[in-house]
Amino acid sequence: MMPGGKPNLPRRALLWSAASVAAMMAGLPAWADTLDQPLRALYAALEQAMRDGRSVPFPQRFDALAPAVDQAFDLETVLKVSVGSRWDAMDSGVRARLLTVFRRFTVATYVSNFDKYGGEHFRILSGSRDLGADRIVGTEIVSETGDPVRMDYIMRDDNGTWRAVDVLLDGSISRVAVQRSDFRKILANGDADGLIASLRRKIADLSGGTLNS
Repeated sequence: MMPGGKPNLPRRALLWSAASVAAMMAGLPAWADTLDQPLRALYAALEQAMRDGRSVPFPQRFDALAPAVDQAFDLETVLKVSVGSRWDAMDSGVRARLLTVFRRFTVATYVSNFDKYGGEHFRILSGSRDLGADRIVGTEIVSETGDPVRMDYIMRDDNGTWRAVDVLLDGSISRVAVQRSDFRKILANGDADGLIASLRRKIADLSGGTLNS
């Protein structure tokens, strides 16, 4: 016996166990160990932002959270779907300007919504389900009282990197669908400059005027 009462297994048994684990791992899909990693990083960053709270200036919390948002979301795809058919008619310079302000709006929204900590914790649910070529990962934000808020992420594989292209509140309400309705109303009354101006105003409101758009 080894110290602590653990059995001293023969070397052959150890090798067999290692081979069995390797065989089981080889049978898992290639995405199994990478699918939810961006969400884990996002939730860790959100929890830190909540713990920092408003005692830390908004721009500082923005800078801390932005890399996790970039890693978790395919923001260009989200924006393209939200804008709709008008996206293809925009020149590359307009698209670039719109994507820049949309990224800042997205990060600022998360910073504003997660600005205080009340004992909440984030939980990524086991398993995932197919949605065509995409996969849906279920998560919960659990309050101190134990009441969960369900948020599912539609994850898309981009050359081995999984990133979210939509968020489903309560497992069904598409954030992109709501956003698409808002954006198309603005675009119906003008061009991309009107949408850019609208997003800049929202960034200023979210940050209390502390964040340059």
